[in-house]
Amino acid sequence: MINKSSIISAQSLFENRDQVVIIDCRFSLADSQLGWQQYQVSHIPGAYYLNLNEDLSSPVQEHGGRHPLPKPEELGIKLAAMGVDFQKTLVVAYDDSRFAFASRLWWLLRYLGHQQVAVLDGGFAGWMSAGYPVTDVISEAKTASFIPQVQPHMVVDIADVKKQQNLAEAVLVDSRERDRYHGIHEPIDKIAGHIPGAVNYPWQDVTDNSGYAISPELQRQRWQDVENSPEIIVYCGSGVTACVNLLALDLAEISTGKLYAGSWSDWISYE
Repeated sequence: MINKSSIISAQSLFENRDQVVIIDCRFSLADSQLGWQQYQVSHIPGAYYLNLNEDLSSPVQEHGGRHPLPKPEELGIKLAAMGVDFQKTLVVAYDDSRFAFASRLWWLLRYLGHQQVAVLDGGFAGWMSAGYPVTDVISEAKTASFIPQVQPHMVVDIADVKKQQNLAEAVLVDSRERDRYHGIHEPIDKIAGHIPGAVNYPWQDVTDNSGYAISPELQRQRWQDVENSPEIIVYCGSGVTACVNLLALDLAEISTGKLYAGSWSDWISYE
């Protein structure tokens, strides 16, 4: 199966489910084991599970933010055990949080050089509402070959941000909700506010209230003020929900987006 879009419908997934590898990315920042527990109770048949903290991130250090990028080789081994052949197998990621965690895997796969990846539109709830089957059967390990080819141009660090933040041609995008951007409410990090010069594009605006992506036309309209910028650096609290905006940029056919992986939690670690 060839899927040229970064989004796939529940119907298309159901009709082609034997040709793809499905990965459940459900997660809760308040309870790091909730997603795994949900997976054990009910998931899309054939799906595997990856945990944001344990699989899609590295251990937290003094700097680098709350969710440092995972080691490419380690993630590659896990993907191979799920039957993902590098640059061949289409991977479909899903969550129940409006792409918040599935888009992290979507971005990571592309960062590792694997373009064949899509996010399930509507997430697990959309699959359920369409009446498609679920199971509690844990998927068995498979054998495949996944040797990452890291794309370093897709990511920036704090030094890059400091170089770019005052340049007129670069755009720094804060993906958090507006109250966090304005420093009115900060539920997670020890310092409130945003990186000087950043503009606010809340990640929740990429989808409607039911977790379905807004149309490509609306995605392009959303980014029209920055679409011609040669470099768009996107961040959030820890480099996770920023990936939802990077997914949105892809849907809008804007290819200049980069991830500040450490994001706000890295930025304030130097204060």
